[in-house]
Amino acid sequence: MNTHTDVLFISHGGGPMPLLGDPGHREMVDTLADIAGKLRRPSAILVVSAHWEESVPTITAGTYPKLIYDYYGFPPESYEIQYPCPGEPELARQVAASLEQAGLQARLDYKRGFDHGLFVPLKLMYPEADIPCVQLSLVNTMDAKTHLAIGRALQALDYDNLLVIGSGFSFHNMRAFYSAVSPEDGARNQAFEAWLEETCGDASMPESQRIERLVHWDQAPYARFCHPREEHLLPLHVCYGLAGKASDAHMSARIIGKMSGMYYWRVGAGSESLAAGR
Repeated sequence: MNTHTDVLFISHGGGPMPLLGDPGHREMVDTLADIAGKLRRPSAILVVSAHWEESVPTITAGTYPKLIYDYYGFPPESYEIQYPCPGEPELARQVAASLEQAGLQARLDYKRGFDHGLFVPLKLMYPEADIPCVQLSLVNTMDAKTHLAIGRALQALDYDNLLVIGSGFSFHNMRAFYSAVSPEDGARNQAFEAWLEETCGDASMPESQRIERLVHWDQAPYARFCHPREEHLLPLHVCYGLAGKASDAHMSARIIGKMSGMYYWRVGAGSESLAAGR
C-alpha cells in the first residue's frame, strides 16, 4: 500500500450509553477523543461493525445513509441521536473491487443505513459528522480466517488518508457486564486482555505465529468467557489482516467495569506513531 492509512480497532461500549453520560463509559469516551485528537484528520472512514453480518462482505454504497437504532430498551433520546455524515460511494466501489480481486464475493448495498457500531464512536471522535463514511459487514460464518482474508484484500485499496476502524469490543460477555463483580471474572478478563495485547503488539513475534494465534483465538486464556460469540472480536481480525504487522500502539479503558483494549496501526507512506499527531 503506497497511500497513507490509519487502522484502528476500538472497543465501542454498550449501545448508546457512551453518548448518554454513563459513568461506566467515561474512560472510553476520553480515550476515543484523545485518539481522534492525535490522528491525522481522515479524508474518509471505513468502519467494520460488529453489528452487521451478511453471507458475503457487504458495503454501504448510499450517498446519505440513514441511521439504524439497533438497540432496545434505552431512553427516548437514544432514538433521536443524529449523525448526518455523507456516504462515499466511490470508496464503497473500491472496497468491493478489492475484495473481488482477492477472490472474495462482495455486494454493494445502496439502501442500508449506519448502525450504532459506526455512529456512536464517530459521534465521540468526529462530532461534526462531516467526514464521508462507508460501513463493511462481517461474514456470518464467523470464520477467523475469512476475516483475516478480508483485511488482506483491503491492502489493495488506493485511497489516500483513509481511516479504517474495526468497531467491536475486546470483552463482550453481556451476562458478565451486568452481574456482580467478582475477582474470578476480573482475572479472566485480565488474562485474555494480556494475551490479546501480546498477540497484537509483540513486534518480535513472527507474523506466521501472530496469524496462527488469531485464527485459533478461542484457545486463548478464557477466550469463550470473554467472547461467548465472536462477532465483537472479528473486526480486529480485519484490522490486523489489513496491517499485517504488530500494532503501533495499544490503549486500554475500563468500560462497564471491564478492561477493554484498543489497537492502532499506521500503514503505508509516511508511517509514524500515533503519538506524532496531526
